[in-house]
Amino acid sequence: MQDLSSGLVVPALVLAILGWLVPRLLARIWREGVGPLLLLAFVSTLLLLALAAGVFVTLYLWQGAPLMLLFEHGTAATLGHFMRLGLLSALLWGPIMVLSLAGLPRHWKEETW
Repeated sequence: MQDLSSGLVVPALVLAILGWLVPRLLARIWREGVGPLLLLAFVSTLLLLALAAGVFVTLYLWQGAPLMLLFEHGTAATLGHFMRLGLLSALLWGPIMVLSLAGLPRHWKEETW
């Protein structure tokens, strides 16, 4: 049971927390407004895609895969593989990111929705 929790639950929880936090943290330095909110969604998506790929690289390394073995088929193939994994994980962090973004206009002080 412990293997299931460390192999599935913890990474899923990390991705879910990142999906919530990334837009919230970026919103602190972002302008208010509908246009900037859409740009924030785009930037958050790109950043979460990269972070999710990083989470998968970390999981591979944590489970003992040598770094040189990951790049055995070339850098482009390896980056493509981890970006695909990050994109697939958008099924988990994507809806949470959308909910996080949807709550941001409530805290606007200068703009109205």
